[in-house]
Amino acid sequence: MSDNRLGREAHNETSNLSLGKTTEAQQHFNVEQAHVDSGQDLEKTDNGFFDHTTPSLPQESSTSPTKAAESRPDATYPEGGLQGWLVVLGSFSGMLASFGQMNAMGWIFSIYVFLAFGCGLQIGPIFDRKGPRWLVFAGSVCLLLGMIGVSESTKFWHFILTFSVLGGVGTSLIFTPAVGAIAHYFSRRRGIAVGSASTAGSLGGIIYPLALQSLFPQIGFAWSVRLLALIFLILLVIANLLIRTRLPPKAGGNVWPDFRIFGNVTFALTTAGIFLLEWGLFVPLSYISSYALANGVSLAFSYQLLAVLNAGSVFGRGIPGYVADKLGRFNTMIATLLLCLVSVLGIWLNVGGNIAGLCVFAVLFGFASGSNISLTPVCVGQLCEPEVFGRWYGTCYTVVSIGYVFLLPGKPP
Repeated sequence: MSDNRLGREAHNETSNLSLGKTTEAQQHFNVEQAHVDSGQDLEKTDNGFFDHTTPSLPQESSTSPTKAAESRPDATYPEGGLQGWLVVLGSFSGMLASFGQMNAMGWIFSIYVFLAFGCGLQIGPIFDRKGPRWLVFAGSVCLLLGMIGVSESTKFWHFILTFSVLGGVGTSLIFTPAVGAIAHYFSRRRGIAVGSASTAGSLGGIIYPLALQSLFPQIGFAWSVRLLALIFLILLVIANLLIRTRLPPKAGGNVWPDFRIFGNVTFALTTAGIFLLEWGLFVPLSYISSYALANGVSLAFSYQLLAVLNAGSVFGRGIPGYVADKLGRFNTMIATLLLCLVSVLGIWLNVGGNIAGLCVFAVLFGFASGSNISLTPVCVGQLCEPEVFGRWYGTCYTVVSIGYVFLLPGKPP
């Protein structure tokens, strides 16, 4: 009797244990099934239980027509910090010397602008592989030698060699690394970062013409240009010290141009759009002083119109950059181009020699056209990774630069 009772108890205990294991196994199966249904991966641990992990997302290639540069987590970009904003300051200093000189001129040699943007075809890939140090240094030497040469120039071909060739190549060697380095530190805030740095060109377009106009009667042309070269030297020292990259070169890259990137349809269309954009924007920028002179405006004020236009461009480079980070880079670019169209068709075509009307046009068009320098690098950077930004941006503007040869005057009007 006692043995039977003990046997039944042992049987019941075994049944309960088996039932418990079955229930536990069923719970594990349910958990596993739930994770499978939700699309999560399961990993089996040492104790036989399953744990779940979030599935990894596929990486976008650099030729994807989407925001490849922004596919990475924001944590990979400092989005500022001391080092990031010091790079912006260095880029600002470099552009204040290079693009400030370009914007200060009442006329622009087509060779200068062609080289300033066209050399990026080779400079961009070198920047991606080797970094900015030697490029910025070489650009500084070219720019300073060019300014010293301009101060000694007496014939037209002298200005071609000094201002156009040396100045154009020097500008390209500085500008491409200056913009590319910012892309290593900013992603979500890249618009405001590039916009802040690019305001330097417009500030130079305000300061330099007014300073030279005042200095020419006092110390003459040669010493005025030499004084400007001294200012450039200080600015370029700052640029050489502060412009730095953060990300290592992309594996498998090289320093040679690669036109296969035009296989990316979005990039090809963006390049075509920027080509047409620059063709339209550089007409008022290049001829506004000549237009004012032809309509009876004094020589002094015609020259000062460039400063008025660049004053509007200061805000047109900074503000759209901030807006672009909020509303979209391409969206903001389209809006500023529409404003350019309104200012040209609604004001410039009807203003004639009216000084007030010319000032209104200069400020409005300057604001709207400022995005051509501040937003185009950000739009191109949205299509590629920062490690190859130099190649993509340089290649884009090499195509764009071809239009300057036919659009701009080869000699001053």
